[in-house]
Amino acid sequence: MSYADSLLADGERIAMRTRQHWLAVVLEARRAILMVAGALVVLYLILTTRPSGVIGDILGGITLVLAVVGLAWIGLVVLNWWVEEYLVTNRRVMKVDGLINKHAADSSLEKINDAVLDQNLFGRIFRFADLDILTASDSQVDKFRMMADAIAFKKEMLDQKHRLGLEGMTPPVSQPLRVADPSPPQPAPTAPGPREMSSAEVTQALANLADLRDRGAVSAEEFEAKKTELLGRL
Repeated sequence: MSYADSLLADGERIAMRTRQHWLAVVLEARRAILMVAGALVVLYLILTTRPSGVIGDILGGITLVLAVVGLAWIGLVVLNWWVEEYLVTNRRVMKVDGLINKHAADSSLEKINDAVLDQNLFGRIFRFADLDILTASDSQVDKFRMMADAIAFKKEMLDQKHRLGLEGMTPPVSQPLRVADPSPPQPAPTAPGPREMSSAEVTQALANLADLRDRGAVSAEEFEAKKTELLGRL
């Protein structure tokens, strides 16, 4: 686990990790490379001319010093390049560097307004660029020089900022159109049936109904139907 991973908070994850382009190592170690090249030239002269005595010892010492110092310098530059990281998480942008004494600078995605990308012709060929991040106060948080995959880094940073904004939005609470009645449905009231009658009431009703039949007010069929109904109410 790298030093940057140990700085992550709970729930924070790394979306993209990159560093400077390898050409930055070449430019930073150009003097050391010249020293190693000089050591090789001196070694070639020693092998071809085969000087003897003091001159040979001096040339051999120069070759050894140039080679050791140059290679150590190159190794130090490579180590510093390797430990320097640029990261985009789901919460912030981070830059971590330092071989022994660590330095970490970060900026919250919420405070980032924009990022300025500068890419020359060689950057387009070898896929590196300079990236400056602007915050809400319009001040540059950091300058990422010769960053590898700088375009992808900027896109990922803006995408993570957009996702963070969507996660912070509270969805509107929809109100129900009607409130459901928790009580069970009640059965519809039924029509009351005919009340019971006493035998005297039924006898009187039948006598009145027979009188109506005799006078022709009701037919014999209606009399029989009404008679059956009255008898059923006893």
